[in-house]
Amino acid sequence: MTRFNKNLKNKSKKTLNYAGGEAYEETPKLELTSIALTSFLKDQFYRSANDTYTKIIELCNTIEDKEFIAKLAVYARNIHGIRTVSHVLAGEIARMVKNEEWTKEFFYHVIHRPDDMAEILAYYLLKYGKPIPNAMKKGFANAFSKFDEYQLAKYRGEGNSIKLIDIANLVHPMPTAKNALALKKLVDGELVSKDTWESELTKAGQKAETENDKLELKANVWINLVKERRIGYFALLRNLRNIIQQCPDIIPDVCDMLMDGDLIRNSMVLPFRYLAALKALSTIDGASRVVKAINVALEISVANVPSLPDTVVVIDKSGSMGHSIDFDSPLNKAALFGAILAKKNDSDIVVFANTAHYLTLNTDDSLLTLTHQIANDPFSGGTNFHSIFRTLTKSYRRIIILSDEQGWVEYNTPTKDLAEYSKKFNCNPYIYSFDLTGYGQLQFPENRVCALAGISEKIFDIMKLVEADKRALIHTIESMSF
Repeated sequence: MTRFNKNLKNKSKKTLNYAGGEAYEETPKLELTSIALTSFLKDQFYRSANDTYTKIIELCNTIEDKEFIAKLAVYARNIHGIRTVSHVLAGEIARMVKNEEWTKEFFYHVIHRPDDMAEILAYYLLKYGKPIPNAMKKGFANAFSKFDEYQLAKYRGEGNSIKLIDIANLVHPMPTAKNALALKKLVDGELVSKDTWESELTKAGQKAETENDKLELKANVWINLVKERRIGYFALLRNLRNIIQQCPDIIPDVCDMLMDGDLIRNSMVLPFRYLAALKALSTIDGASRVVKAINVALEISVANVPSLPDTVVVIDKSGSMGHSIDFDSPLNKAALFGAILAKKNDSDIVVFANTAHYLTLNTDDSLLTLTHQIANDPFSGGTNFHSIFRTLTKSYRRIIILSDEQGWVEYNTPTKDLAEYSKKFNCNPYIYSFDLTGYGQLQFPENRVCALAGISEKIFDIMKLVEADKRALIHTIESMSF
Protein backbone atom coordinates (compact mmCIF):
# COMPACT_ATOMS: atom_id res chain seq x y z
CA MET A 1 0.00 0.00 0.00
CA THR A 2 1.53 3.33 -1.12
CA ARG A 3 0.30 5.19 1.93
CA PHE A 4 3.27 7.51 2.42
CA ASN A 5 3.81 8.29 -1.26
CA LYS A 6 0.13 9.09 -1.62
CA ASN A 7 0.19 11.44 1.39
CA LEU A 8 3.32 13.17 0.17
CA LYS A 9 1.66 13.94 -3.14
CA ASN A 10 -1.40 15.38 -1.45
CA LYS A 11 0.72 17.81 0.54
CA SER A 12 1.49 19.86 -2.57
CA LYS A 13 -1.93 19.88 -4.21
CA LYS A 14 -2.93 23.31 -5.47
CA THR A 15 -6.33 24.90 -5.00
CA LEU A 16 -8.04 28.29 -4.86
CA ASN A 17 -8.44 29.92 -1.48
CA TYR A 18 -11.52 31.81 -0.24
CA ALA A 19 -10.14 35.07 -1.67
CA GLY A 20 -9.80 33.53 -5.13
CA GLY A 21 -6.02 33.31 -5.14
CA GLU A 22 -3.85 30.29 -5.83
CA ALA A 23 -2.96 28.28 -2.73
CA TYR A 24 -1.90 24.86 -1.53
CA GLU A 25 -4.31 22.58 0.25
CA GLU A 26 -3.56 21.56 3.78
CA THR A 27 -3.69 17.83 4.42
CA PRO A 28 -6.91 16.89 6.22
CA LYS A 29 -5.15 16.32 9.55
CA LEU A 30 -3.48 19.73 9.48
CA GLU A 31 -6.68 21.44 8.34
CA LEU A 32 -8.73 19.89 11.15
CA THR A 33 -5.98 20.71 13.64
CA SER A 34 -5.91 24.31 12.43
CA ILE A 35 -9.65 24.64 12.93
CA ALA A 36 -9.56 22.92 16.32
CA LEU A 37 -6.83 25.19 17.67
CA THR A 38 -8.08 28.49 16.25
CA SER A 39 -11.85 28.34 15.99
CA PHE A 40 -14.51 29.19 18.56
CA LEU A 41 -17.17 28.41 15.93
CA LYS A 42 -17.87 32.08 15.32
CA ASP A 43 -18.44 33.83 12.01
CA GLN A 44 -15.19 34.71 10.25
CA PHE A 45 -14.38 37.10 7.39
CA TYR A 46 -14.51 34.40 4.71
CA ARG A 47 -16.53 31.68 6.43
CA SER A 48 -19.61 31.50 8.63
CA ALA A 49 -19.69 29.54 11.87
CA ASN A 50 -22.09 27.08 10.26
CA ASP A 51 -19.74 26.54 7.31
CA THR A 52 -16.87 25.94 9.72
CA TYR A 53 -18.95 23.36 11.55
CA THR A 54 -19.82 21.68 8.23
CA LYS A 55 -16.14 21.60 7.34
CA ILE A 56 -15.30 19.91 10.66
CA ILE A 57 -17.80 17.14 9.93
CA GLU A 58 -16.45 16.72 6.40
CA LEU A 59 -12.89 16.40 7.67
CA CYS A 60 -13.91 13.94 10.38
CA ASN A 61 -15.46 11.77 7.69
CA THR A 62 -12.40 12.12 5.44
CA ILE A 63 -9.69 11.28 7.96
CA GLU A 64 -9.31 7.51 8.21
CA ASP A 65 -7.32 7.68 11.42
CA LYS A 66 -10.22 8.28 13.81
CA GLU A 67 -7.96 7.90 16.82
CA PHE A 68 -6.09 11.00 15.62
CA ILE A 69 -9.36 12.96 15.76
CA ALA A 70 -9.90 11.76 19.32
CA LYS A 71 -6.35 12.72 20.31
CA LEU A 72 -6.85 16.13 18.71
CA ALA A 73 -10.00 16.68 20.80
CA VAL A 74 -8.09 15.83 24.00
CA TYR A 75 -5.16 18.03 22.92
CA ALA A 76 -7.41 20.98 22.09
CA ARG A 77 -9.39 20.69 25.33
CA ASN A 78 -6.66 19.93 27.85
CA ILE A 79 -3.59 21.61 26.37
CA HIS A 80 -5.06 24.63 24.59
CA GLY A 81 -8.25 25.08 26.59
CA ILE A 82 -10.53 24.98 23.53
CA ARG A 83 -14.02 23.83 24.52
CA THR A 84 -16.66 23.96 21.78
CA VAL A 85 -14.69 22.31 18.97
CA SER A 86 -13.52 19.57 21.34
CA HIS A 87 -17.19 18.86 22.16
CA VAL A 88 -18.02 18.57 18.46
CA LEU A 89 -15.09 16.24 17.83
CA ALA A 90 -16.09 14.08 20.80
CA GLY A 91 -19.65 13.84 19.51
CA GLU A 92 -18.40 12.83 16.09
CA ILE A 93 -16.14 10.13 17.58
CA ALA A 94 -19.23 8.76 19.33
CA ARG A 95 -20.96 8.59 15.94
CA MET A 96 -18.10 7.21 13.87
CA VAL A 97 -16.26 4.75 16.13
CA LYS A 98 -17.92 1.63 17.47
CA ASN A 99 -16.53 -1.32 19.42
CA GLU A 100 -13.05 0.14 19.87
CA GLU A 101 -11.53 -0.31 23.33
CA TRP A 102 -9.82 3.09 23.32
CA THR A 103 -13.05 5.09 23.04
CA LYS A 104 -13.95 4.61 26.72
CA GLU A 105 -10.58 6.06 27.72
CA PHE A 106 -11.03 8.87 25.23
CA PHE A 107 -14.33 9.97 26.77
CA TYR A 108 -12.64 9.99 30.16
CA HIS A 109 -9.67 12.09 29.03
CA VAL A 110 -11.60 14.65 26.96
CA ILE A 111 -13.53 15.74 30.08
CA HIS A 112 -11.76 18.67 31.73
CA ARG A 113 -14.74 20.13 33.64
CA PRO A 114 -17.99 18.45 34.69
CA ASP A 115 -20.03 20.50 32.22
CA ASP A 116 -18.00 19.07 29.31
CA MET A 117 -20.03 15.88 29.75
CA ALA A 118 -23.34 17.72 29.41
CA GLU A 119 -22.16 19.66 26.35
CA ILE A 120 -20.90 16.55 24.54
CA LEU A 121 -24.06 14.61 25.32
CA ALA A 122 -26.28 17.52 24.29
CA TYR A 123 -24.42 17.80 20.98
CA TYR A 124 -24.74 14.07 20.32
CA LEU A 125 -28.46 13.89 21.15
CA LEU A 126 -29.21 17.00 19.11
CA LYS A 127 -27.41 15.61 16.07
CA TYR A 128 -27.89 11.86 16.27
CA GLY A 129 -30.41 11.06 19.00
CA LYS A 130 -30.53 7.83 20.95
CA PRO A 131 -29.15 5.30 21.73
CA ILE A 132 -26.21 6.83 23.56
CA PRO A 133 -23.00 4.87 22.95
CA ASN A 134 -21.86 2.70 25.84
CA ALA A 135 -18.28 3.95 25.51
CA MET A 136 -19.47 7.50 26.16
CA LYS A 137 -21.44 6.41 29.21
CA LYS A 138 -18.53 4.41 30.63
CA GLY A 139 -16.05 7.24 30.00
CA PHE A 140 -18.35 9.76 31.65
CA ALA A 141 -18.93 7.46 34.63
CA ASN A 142 -15.19 7.27 35.20
CA ALA A 143 -14.77 11.03 34.64
CA PHE A 144 -16.85 11.82 37.73
CA SER A 145 -13.89 10.59 39.79
CA LYS A 146 -11.91 13.67 38.70
CA PHE A 147 -14.13 16.13 40.53
CA ASP A 148 -14.82 17.07 44.14
CA GLU A 149 -17.98 18.47 45.68
CA TYR A 150 -17.11 22.08 44.85
CA GLN A 151 -16.59 21.33 41.15
CA LEU A 152 -19.69 19.13 40.85
CA ALA A 153 -21.82 21.77 42.57
CA LYS A 154 -20.45 24.63 40.50
CA TYR A 155 -21.14 22.89 37.19
CA ARG A 156 -24.36 21.10 38.04
CA GLY A 157 -26.04 22.97 35.16
CA GLU A 158 -29.33 24.07 36.67
CA GLY A 159 -31.46 25.69 33.98
CA ASN A 160 -29.83 23.74 31.14
CA SER A 161 -31.61 21.10 29.10
CA ILE A 162 -29.14 18.49 30.30
CA LYS A 163 -28.03 18.84 33.91
CA LEU A 164 -25.29 17.07 35.79
CA ILE A 165 -27.91 15.03 37.65
CA ASP A 166 -29.13 13.76 34.27
CA ILE A 167 -25.61 12.57 33.45
CA ALA A 168 -25.30 10.88 36.85
CA ASN A 169 -28.63 9.10 36.44
CA LEU A 170 -27.59 7.96 32.98
CA VAL A 171 -24.10 6.63 33.73
CA HIS A 172 -24.33 5.69 37.45
CA PRO A 173 -20.80 6.73 38.47
CA MET A 174 -19.06 4.71 41.17
CA PRO A 175 -18.58 6.84 44.31
CA THR A 176 -15.02 7.52 45.41
CA ALA A 177 -13.58 9.00 48.58
CA LYS A 178 -13.32 12.27 46.70
CA ASN A 179 -16.93 12.55 45.56
CA ALA A 180 -19.14 10.04 47.41
CA LEU A 181 -20.92 12.60 49.56
CA ALA A 182 -21.28 15.01 46.63
CA LEU A 183 -22.82 12.32 44.41
CA LYS A 184 -25.34 11.44 47.12
CA LYS A 185 -26.28 15.10 47.48
CA LEU A 186 -26.55 15.42 43.70
CA VAL A 187 -28.90 12.44 43.40
CA ASP A 188 -30.95 13.60 46.41
CA GLY A 189 -31.28 17.12 44.98
CA GLU A 190 -29.28 18.62 47.83
CA LEU A 191 -26.09 19.62 46.01
CA VAL A 192 -25.96 23.42 46.01
CA SER A 193 -23.23 25.83 44.96
CA LYS A 194 -22.67 27.48 48.32
CA ASP A 195 -19.15 28.74 48.01
CA THR A 196 -18.74 29.91 44.42
CA TRP A 197 -17.93 33.54 43.87
CA GLU A 198 -21.05 33.93 41.76
CA SER A 199 -23.30 32.64 44.54
CA GLU A 200 -21.68 34.88 47.13
CA LEU A 201 -22.20 37.98 45.00
CA THR A 202 -25.82 36.98 44.36
CA LYS A 203 -26.47 36.57 48.08
CA ALA A 204 -24.88 39.95 48.80
CA GLY A 205 -27.22 41.61 46.31
CA GLN A 206 -30.25 39.87 47.79
CA LYS A 207 -29.43 40.93 51.36
CA ALA A 208 -29.04 44.61 50.51
CA GLU A 209 -31.87 47.00 51.27
CA THR A 210 -30.40 50.00 49.47
CA GLU A 211 -28.07 50.49 46.53
CA ASN A 212 -25.30 51.68 48.87
CA ASP A 213 -25.76 48.55 50.99
CA LYS A 214 -25.47 46.42 47.87
CA LEU A 215 -22.22 48.06 46.80
CA GLU A 216 -20.73 47.68 50.27
CA LEU A 217 -21.74 44.03 50.60
CA LYS A 218 -20.42 43.20 47.13
CA ALA A 219 -17.17 45.01 47.89
CA ASN A 220 -16.73 42.84 50.97
CA VAL A 221 -17.35 39.72 48.89
CA TRP A 222 -14.72 40.76 46.33
CA ILE A 223 -12.24 41.48 49.12
CA ASN A 224 -12.73 38.04 50.69
CA LEU A 225 -12.63 36.25 47.36
CA VAL A 226 -9.35 37.85 46.35
CA LYS A 227 -7.62 37.74 49.73
CA GLU A 228 -8.56 34.08 50.21
CA ARG A 229 -7.95 33.33 46.50
CA ARG A 230 -11.32 31.68 46.09
CA ILE A 231 -11.88 33.24 42.67
CA GLY A 232 -10.41 31.58 39.60
CA TYR A 233 -7.76 33.32 37.53
CA PHE A 234 -9.92 33.64 34.42
CA ALA A 235 -12.84 34.92 36.53
CA LEU A 236 -10.50 37.48 38.07
CA LEU A 237 -9.46 38.72 34.62
CA ARG A 238 -13.07 39.04 33.50
CA ASN A 239 -14.14 40.96 36.61
CA LEU A 240 -11.27 43.40 37.03
CA ARG A 241 -13.43 46.38 36.12
CA ASN A 242 -16.02 45.57 38.81
CA ILE A 243 -13.39 44.82 41.43
CA ILE A 244 -11.49 48.06 40.85
CA GLN A 245 -14.64 50.16 40.88
CA GLN A 246 -16.27 48.50 43.89
CA CYS A 247 -13.26 47.92 46.17
CA PRO A 248 -10.09 49.77 45.04
CA ASP A 249 -8.39 48.97 48.37
CA ILE A 250 -7.94 45.38 47.22
CA ILE A 251 -5.91 46.34 44.12
CA PRO A 252 -2.51 45.29 45.62
CA ASP A 253 -3.87 41.80 46.31
CA VAL A 254 -5.41 41.66 42.83
CA CYS A 255 -2.06 42.50 41.29
CA ASP A 256 -0.27 39.84 43.33
CA MET A 257 -2.80 37.27 42.14
CA LEU A 258 -2.53 38.38 38.51
CA MET A 259 1.26 37.97 38.61
CA ASP A 260 1.28 34.58 40.34
CA GLY A 261 3.19 32.29 38.00
CA ASP A 262 1.57 29.09 39.24
CA LEU A 263 -1.93 30.50 38.78
CA ILE A 264 -1.05 31.72 35.30
CA ARG A 265 0.33 28.36 34.20
CA ASN A 266 -2.59 26.38 35.64
CA SER A 267 -5.33 28.68 34.38
CA MET A 268 -5.21 27.76 30.67
CA VAL A 269 -5.93 31.43 29.94
CA LEU A 270 -5.15 32.19 26.31
CA PRO A 271 -2.68 35.09 25.88
CA PHE A 272 -5.11 37.25 23.91
CA ARG A 273 -7.52 37.23 26.87
CA TYR A 274 -5.24 39.79 28.48
CA LEU A 275 -6.13 42.13 25.63
CA ALA A 276 -9.81 41.84 26.56
CA ALA A 277 -8.99 42.65 30.17
CA LEU A 278 -7.04 45.73 29.10
CA LYS A 279 -9.87 46.88 26.88
CA ALA A 280 -12.27 46.66 29.83
CA LEU A 281 -9.91 48.81 31.92
CA SER A 282 -9.12 51.40 29.26
CA THR A 283 -11.63 53.96 30.59
CA ILE A 284 -11.37 53.16 34.33
CA ASP A 285 -9.68 55.59 36.71
CA GLY A 286 -7.14 54.09 39.07
CA ALA A 287 -6.39 51.05 36.93
CA SER A 288 -2.76 51.84 36.06
CA ARG A 289 -1.31 49.49 38.68
CA VAL A 290 -3.52 46.66 37.44
CA VAL A 291 -2.52 47.37 33.84
CA LYS A 292 1.12 47.08 34.86
CA ALA A 293 0.37 43.75 36.57
CA ILE A 294 -1.33 42.47 33.41
CA ASN A 295 1.80 43.33 31.45
CA VAL A 296 3.88 41.30 33.89
CA ALA A 297 1.37 38.43 33.81
CA LEU A 298 1.49 38.26 30.03
CA GLU A 299 5.29 38.16 30.11
CA ILE A 300 5.13 35.25 32.56
CA SER A 301 2.51 33.40 30.51
CA VAL A 302 4.78 33.23 27.46
CA ALA A 303 8.06 32.54 29.21
CA ASN A 304 8.60 29.35 27.19
CA VAL A 305 9.15 31.12 23.86
CA PRO A 306 12.01 29.33 22.09
CA SER A 307 15.24 31.01 21.12
CA LEU A 308 14.99 31.80 17.41
CA PRO A 309 17.83 34.14 16.47
CA ASP A 310 18.20 35.69 13.04
CA THR A 311 14.43 35.83 12.53
CA VAL A 312 11.97 38.20 10.88
CA VAL A 313 8.33 38.15 12.02
CA VAL A 314 5.86 38.99 9.25
CA ILE A 315 2.31 40.06 10.15
CA ASP A 316 -0.68 40.13 7.83
CA LYS A 317 -2.48 43.50 8.06
CA SER A 318 -4.97 42.88 5.24
CA GLY A 319 -8.66 43.64 5.64
CA SER A 320 -9.66 40.02 6.22
CA MET A 321 -7.61 39.95 9.43
CA GLY A 322 -10.18 42.13 11.18
CA HIS A 323 -9.75 45.19 13.37
CA SER A 324 -7.70 46.13 16.41
CA ILE A 325 -10.87 47.09 18.33
CA ASP A 326 -11.98 43.43 18.23
CA PHE A 327 -9.75 41.84 20.86
CA ASP A 328 -10.10 38.28 19.49
CA SER A 329 -9.67 39.20 15.82
CA PRO A 330 -6.97 37.40 13.83
CA LEU A 331 -5.20 40.78 13.61
CA ASN A 332 -4.87 41.16 17.38
CA LYS A 333 -3.78 37.56 17.76
CA ALA A 334 -1.17 38.05 15.05
CA ALA A 335 -0.01 41.32 16.60
CA LEU A 336 0.31 39.76 20.04
CA PHE A 337 2.09 36.63 18.82
CA GLY A 338 4.29 38.76 16.61
CA ALA A 339 5.18 41.00 19.53
CA ILE A 340 5.98 37.96 21.69
CA LEU A 341 8.21 36.37 19.07
CA ALA A 342 9.93 39.65 18.21
CA LYS A 343 10.52 40.72 21.81
CA LYS A 344 11.86 37.38 22.99
CA ASN A 345 14.27 37.13 20.03
CA ASP A 346 14.91 40.80 19.21
CA SER A 347 13.53 40.03 15.75
CA ASP A 348 12.78 42.38 12.90
CA ILE A 349 9.07 43.01 12.24
CA VAL A 350 7.47 43.38 8.82
CA VAL A 351 3.81 44.05 8.11
CA PHE A 352 2.16 43.45 4.76
CA ALA A 353 -1.07 43.95 2.86
CA ASN A 354 -0.92 45.18 -0.76
CA THR A 355 2.72 46.00 -0.07
CA ALA A 356 5.07 45.36 2.83
CA HIS A 357 7.31 47.44 5.05
CA TYR A 358 9.48 47.15 8.13
CA LEU A 359 8.20 48.50 11.46
CA THR A 360 10.64 50.38 13.65
CA LEU A 361 9.81 49.26 17.17
CA ASN A 362 11.63 49.17 20.47
CA THR A 363 11.52 45.53 21.51
CA ASP A 364 12.40 46.60 25.06
CA ASP A 365 8.85 47.96 25.31
CA SER A 366 6.18 45.83 26.98
CA LEU A 367 4.40 43.15 24.98
CA LEU A 368 1.14 45.05 25.20
CA THR A 369 2.74 48.26 23.92
CA LEU A 370 4.26 46.40 20.99
CA THR A 371 0.96 44.64 20.29
CA HIS A 372 -0.87 47.95 20.20
CA GLN A 373 1.71 49.51 17.88
CA ILE A 374 1.59 46.60 15.45
CA ALA A 375 -2.19 46.25 15.42
CA ASN A 376 -2.73 49.98 14.97
CA ASP A 377 -0.13 50.59 12.29
CA PRO A 378 -2.15 52.49 9.62
CA PHE A 379 -1.76 49.86 6.94
CA SER A 380 -4.34 47.65 5.26
CA GLY A 381 -5.58 46.44 1.91
CA GLY A 382 -5.24 43.22 -0.04
CA THR A 383 -3.12 40.19 0.82
CA ASN A 384 0.10 40.14 -1.20
CA PHE A 385 2.51 37.45 -0.01
CA HIS A 386 4.86 38.33 -2.88
CA SER A 387 5.53 41.70 -1.27
CA ILE A 388 7.11 40.02 1.76
CA PHE A 389 10.08 38.62 -0.15
CA ARG A 390 10.44 41.70 -2.35
CA THR A 391 10.72 43.86 0.78
CA LEU A 392 13.18 41.87 2.90
CA THR A 393 16.57 43.58 2.86
CA LYS A 394 18.86 40.86 4.19
CA SER A 395 19.16 37.15 4.73
CA TYR A 396 17.29 35.51 7.58
CA ARG A 397 17.51 32.02 8.98
CA ARG A 398 13.77 32.07 9.79
CA ILE A 399 10.76 33.87 8.35
CA ILE A 400 7.70 33.58 10.60
CA ILE A 401 4.44 34.54 8.88
CA LEU A 402 1.27 35.17 10.91
CA SER A 403 -1.71 35.28 8.57
CA ASP A 404 -5.10 33.90 7.56
CA GLU A 405 -3.28 32.57 4.45
CA GLN A 406 -5.75 34.16 2.02
CA GLY A 407 -3.25 35.60 -0.45
CA TRP A 408 -4.79 36.79 -3.71
CA VAL A 409 -2.82 39.78 -5.09
CA GLU A 410 -1.22 38.53 -8.34
CA TYR A 411 -3.31 35.36 -7.79
CA ASN A 412 -0.40 32.91 -7.71
CA THR A 413 1.58 31.58 -4.77
CA PRO A 414 4.84 33.34 -3.78
CA THR A 415 7.16 30.38 -4.24
CA LYS A 416 9.01 32.08 -7.13
CA ASP A 417 9.57 35.24 -5.06
CA LEU A 418 10.87 33.13 -2.17
CA ALA A 419 13.31 31.42 -4.54
CA GLU A 420 14.51 34.77 -5.90
CA TYR A 421 14.92 36.15 -2.36
CA SER A 422 16.91 33.06 -1.33
CA LYS A 423 19.17 33.37 -4.38
CA LYS A 424 19.69 37.12 -3.91
CA PHE A 425 20.84 36.77 -0.29
CA ASN A 426 22.35 33.28 -0.60
CA CYS A 427 20.13 31.83 2.14
CA ASN A 428 17.69 29.00 2.65
CA PRO A 429 15.35 30.20 5.41
CA TYR A 430 12.94 28.11 7.41
CA ILE A 431 9.43 29.33 6.68
CA TYR A 432 7.07 29.19 9.66
CA SER A 433 3.51 29.44 8.41
CA PHE A 434 0.98 30.20 11.17
CA ASP A 435 -2.61 29.52 10.14
CA LEU A 436 -4.64 31.84 12.41
CA THR A 437 -8.12 31.01 11.11
CA GLY A 438 -8.16 27.38 9.99
CA TYR A 439 -9.35 28.16 6.47
CA GLY A 440 -7.45 25.14 5.20
CA GLN A 441 -5.04 26.63 2.67
CA LEU A 442 -1.36 27.52 2.68
CA GLN A 443 0.74 29.79 0.50
CA PHE A 444 3.54 27.25 0.44
CA PRO A 445 3.52 23.46 0.03
CA GLU A 446 2.93 21.88 3.43
CA ASN A 447 5.99 19.65 3.16
CA ARG A 448 8.18 22.71 2.57
CA VAL A 449 7.21 24.81 5.58
CA CYS A 450 6.87 24.54 9.34
CA ALA A 451 3.08 24.59 9.39
CA LEU A 452 1.63 25.68 12.75
CA ALA A 453 -1.71 26.64 14.22
CA GLY A 454 -2.95 27.69 17.63
CA ILE A 455 -3.64 30.71 19.78
CA SER A 456 -2.18 29.33 22.97
CA GLU A 457 1.28 29.82 24.44
CA LYS A 458 1.53 26.01 24.27
CA ILE A 459 2.36 26.32 20.59
CA PHE A 460 5.79 27.60 21.56
CA ASP A 461 6.66 24.11 22.80
CA ILE A 462 5.98 22.81 19.29
CA MET A 463 8.11 25.57 17.77
CA LYS A 464 11.14 24.09 19.52
CA LEU A 465 10.70 20.95 17.43
CA VAL A 466 9.64 22.05 13.98
CA GLU A 467 13.03 22.67 12.41
CA ALA A 468 13.87 19.01 12.99
CA ASP A 469 10.37 17.88 12.08
CA LYS A 470 8.20 20.15 9.93
CA ARG A 471 5.13 18.14 10.94
CA ALA A 472 5.90 18.39 14.65
CA LEU A 473 2.42 19.67 15.51
CA ILE A 474 0.70 16.69 13.89
CA HIS A 475 3.27 14.23 15.21
CA THR A 476 2.88 15.59 18.75
CA ILE A 477 -0.84 14.92 18.62
CA GLU A 478 -0.33 11.49 17.04
CA SER A 479 2.10 10.50 19.79
CA MET A 480 -0.44 11.08 22.56
CA SER A 481 -1.90 8.11 24.42
CA PHE A 482 -5.08 7.71 26.43
